[in-house]
Amino acid sequence: MGFNLGIVGLPNVGKSTLFNALTQTAKAQAANYPFCTIEPNVGVVEVPDERLYRIAELERSKKITPTFIEFVDIAGLVRGASKGEGLGNQFLSHIREVDAIAMVLRCFESPDVVHVEGDVNPLRDADIIDIELIAKDLESVNKRLERVEKTAKGGDRKAKEELSHLKSIKAILENLEPLRRHREELGEEAWRYATKELFLLTTKPIMYIANIGEEDLPEGEGNPHVEKVKERAEQEKAPVVVVCAQIESQMAGLSDEDRRELLEAYGLKEPGLNKVIREGYRLLNLITFFTAGEKETRAWTVVKGTKAPKAAGKIHSDMERGFIAAEVINYRDYIQVRSMTKAKEKGLVRLEGKDYEIEDGDIVYFRFNV
Repeated sequence: MGFNLGIVGLPNVGKSTLFNALTQTAKAQAANYPFCTIEPNVGVVEVPDERLYRIAELERSKKITPTFIEFVDIAGLVRGASKGEGLGNQFLSHIREVDAIAMVLRCFESPDVVHVEGDVNPLRDADIIDIELIAKDLESVNKRLERVEKTAKGGDRKAKEELSHLKSIKAILENLEPLRRHREELGEEAWRYATKELFLLTTKPIMYIANIGEEDLPEGEGNPHVEKVKERAEQEKAPVVVVCAQIESQMAGLSDEDRRELLEAYGLKEPGLNKVIREGYRLLNLITFFTAGEKETRAWTVVKGTKAPKAAGKIHSDMERGFIAAEVINYRDYIQVRSMTKAKEKGLVRLEGKDYEIEDGDIVYFRFNV
């Protein structure tokens, strides 16, 4: 699995329509009323990567195994969700389980689709979601503080450190600021505590999805709502993906040829799915490497900077434990000769040791002995 992305937003912003389109299924009910999604719908989607299929074709592989992304359609939040309004507490708990958040913001006007807040204002919508996540995080921090303060008063060194982290985190949240904007200010220890110990919602990496109408395709240029979303994202150094969920849903059931024609008609270079996945990989600092052979060519996802033994462990724990070396060629070099055999003949395949950091597009054969 590559990673899982939680799709969040207020009711009636096109969230479930987008989920249906991205996963090319009708598992998520899409309707013009709040709370049409209650339990989170989950869709697993192949990560599109032309390199995988090109390698498999050239190596005459019998089997091709891509890597996958999991989309989780989390029900629409409303004001007061952190206090249980709507179906809030249930929804907020689902966000805790995902690697990153895709916040869908409505950037289209339509009299036919009612907005739960009465009018279209994507920045207000984003603030509502953030405030609910902040409120839930504050609740978690305050509960932990009650326990830790008692232990710290007794002189426990570890409890004193934890208390310091909790106070720093609480101060940011009480200013109605999500923690993701203050990672450097918190420092690595407090940040690790917030993410790995408390699993706080506002530490989740975030991308914004600006959902536009078809009249604003291809990229929403000139749409004032989109411009505001981009300004907000720039301040946070967060990615923005501009999509039209309605058009994406039309593409979902089409053949490849018909899909290409529809993309062309609207001036689109690629489906929204590709853009969302690409930005998701960047957001989480992920890369893809490949293993290739006659039996199977397969894509694997790891965090950038992963060393060869750890990457081998993605395939099998024995390979990490008994790691000897990695035979490596990057796709850009491989495609010049179009064959692993030729690549070895020309000396393009390198032998790398345990300190080698896997690069995006590496084709790797791991040597190991257990």
